Order: sequence, then C-alpha cells, then structure tokens
Amino acid sequence: MIKEQIQQLSKDIFNDVVANRRHLHSHPELSFQEFETSAFIGRKLDELGLTYQKMADNGLVALIKGEKPSDKVVALRADMDALPITEVNEVAYKSQNVGVMHACGHDAHTSSLLGTAKILTALKSEFGGTVKLIFQPAEEKLPGGASLMIKEGVLENPKPQAVIGQHVMPLIDAGKVGFRAGKYMASTDEIYVTVHGKGGHGAQPQQNIDPVIITAHILTALQTIVSRSADPKSPSVLSFGKVIANGATNVIPNEVYLEGTFRTMDEKWRSEAHVKMKKMAEGIAESMGGSCDFNIMRGYPFLINEEKLTASARGFAEDYLGKENVLDLDIWMAAEDFAYYSQVADSCFYRLGTRNESRGITSSVHTPTFDVEEDAFKISTGLMAYMAIKQLGN
Repeated sequence: MIKEQIQQLSKDIFNDVVANRRHLHSHPELSFQEFETSAFIGRKLDELGLTYQKMADNGLVALIKGEKPSDKVVALRADMDALPITEVNEVAYKSQNVGVMHACGHDAHTSSLLGTAKILTALKSEFGGTVKLIFQPAEEKLPGGASLMIKEGVLENPKPQAVIGQHVMPLIDAGKVGFRAGKYMASTDEIYVTVHGKGGHGAQPQQNIDPVIITAHILTALQTIVSRSADPKSPSVLSFGKVIANGATNVIPNEVYLEGTFRTMDEKWRSEAHVKMKKMAEGIAESMGGSCDFNIMRGYPFLINEEKLTASARGFAEDYLGKENVLDLDIWMAAEDFAYYSQVADSCFYRLGTRNESRGITSSVHTPTFDVEEDAFKISTGLMAYMAIKQLGN
C-alpha cells in the first residue's frame, strides 16, 4: 500500500531531513535576502533530478509529475526566510549569522518539503497527477513573498486545484498535527502615527500643545473601535507596541510617535475600521490644538481554510497518523502570508506539532529560545506526501 511505502521512505530520509534543517538553521537569512538558502534548495532539487523556475527573486517552483494518467494538480508550499532575532540556544546548529535566526520554523518547513519531494520523486510510478512544489521567500515582511509569487504566476501553468501549507506549532506535541476549517488566521495591518503639538517647559503647560496628552486620548479612544464598532461575533485586535515621546521630566516634546497593529477576519469591516481609526485620531488631535499623521500599511488578508479540502486533508491525516494524533485548532489572531493563496485558491494550512516538554522545547515562535523537536520530521515529510497523493485522487 502507498501509505506503508511512504512511511518507510520517511524513515529512510529522516537523517537527511534533520541535516538539511540544521544547515538551514545555522545559516538563516532575512526576508528578501535568502540568496544562499535559495541556492541550497536549488542544489537539493538538482540532486532529485527536478527542474525548477525562479520567482520573486529567491523563490523556486518545481513540478513532480506522476506517471499514471491524471491532469489534477496539487501545490505544496514552504517558506524560507528568518527573523531579525539573536538566538540564545546553545546547540550545535545555532545560528552563525548574528542577529538573524530561524525563530519561526521556516527552516523546518523547507527541509520537510525537500523531504516530501524526495518521497514523491521515488514514488512517481505509483500515482497520477502533478505536485507543484513552492519554496517561497519573504513570508515575514510586507508585502509578503506569497503575493509576489502569485503575481508572477505561481498558481498558473499548471493551475493547482488545491494549495497545502504546513507550519510548526510549539503548543502541540511532536507527533501530532492540528486542523481548522474556515476562517483560521487574521489579516494584519501596520499602523504608523505621529502626533504633532508644541513642545516646551513642563512647568508652563499653558504655553504648549502637549502631544503626550493628545496621544493618551487617542490611544484610549481608538480602543472603542474594537469594543464598540466591531461586531462582537467577528474577532478584532488593535494593539500599539511602540510609543515614543522623546521629552524629559520637565520637557514636553513637539511630537509623539506610535506604531501598532490592527487585525481582523472580515475584509469589509477591516476597510471600514481603517477609515474610523484615521478620522477619530485626526479629530481628537485637532480638537486639542494639535495634528496627527495617521498612516496604515495594509498587510496580509485573513486566512481561510476551504471547508471540503480541509475536511479531506484532515481525514487523510487521521488515516496516516491515527485519529488520536489529529487535533482541532482554535482561531489565531496572528497573521501569515499563506493567506494570499487562500484568497484565490482552495487552500489548507495546518499545524505540525514540534513541542517536547521533557527536552525543554516549549518556547513560542518569534523568541530567541525557539527550537523544534526534530522527531516531528518523522511524520512531516510523509504526511504531506500522503495528503498530496490522496488529493490527486490516487
């Protein structure tokens, strides 16, 4: 049976997958700078005898065509960029690029998809249809590598009937995976605000227009956008993580600078909220004698897992791993540029458990202590290969 063949191949290539992951982890590169990473992937595809096309500068796309008759196409996606974080893990494969770290598991995604490619290449005579491999750059930085690859035609020639993505999840134990059908992850927008006033001596407030006080009113009022304007049934988040008022104990500054994020799962409400936030902030500033530059950088859309595709993918995962190892996921207000695929094609984005409490591998993504339990690769490569072959109708 094909499942048993895949499971055996997963065992056979496990050490290679771990080695590839450790190489990538040791040599992380930031978004839009993944030159060596891209070259490494290219060499591995060459070793498999797969031709590939470059897209979005550092992205690669390859096709594996089954030898049985079928015109169906399934796309599998992995991202490859790292984050501007200094790793503190003392491991043999620690990042060698100071200030850059694979703190979101993209090294695991890439090495897993390379392993999946190896399995599928070995089984070409056993299935029909085409598997499109998408190795994508720049997931972590707007406008997102997914949007660029889509614009360059990654979902054409041939056009996939499904796009499947896998992402590590440190909240789930290694050996398990998680699925959620429907809306899963939020859209994300970056907010940049400068509040202008008139600075001066803190002992003479009557002579100044205090941008700190104006900012305090703006920050408080903006929270009503979520609590009083948003539909309570549709999640929204508005958070400001940077506030700079570069004055002193007795110095009122001329301006205050803010940065924040707005996230939701409704595109119509998202656009309405942008207008409301800008109007509110500018109105408050003007009413208090100041002014406000309120700029929103529109980011990724919300991510939606197509119901039928996700149900079938989950069923294949239960068949491959056992029902006890397939979990339900809750919505998550983090963002992911895989959402671009989900907006234009039937897509499924699922989670690969990478937690191991006994070894202390529990840190969240985007932290300097993040790591993955590499035993997860015993299922990650084969599961994706199995789902792809089954989605093709084999």
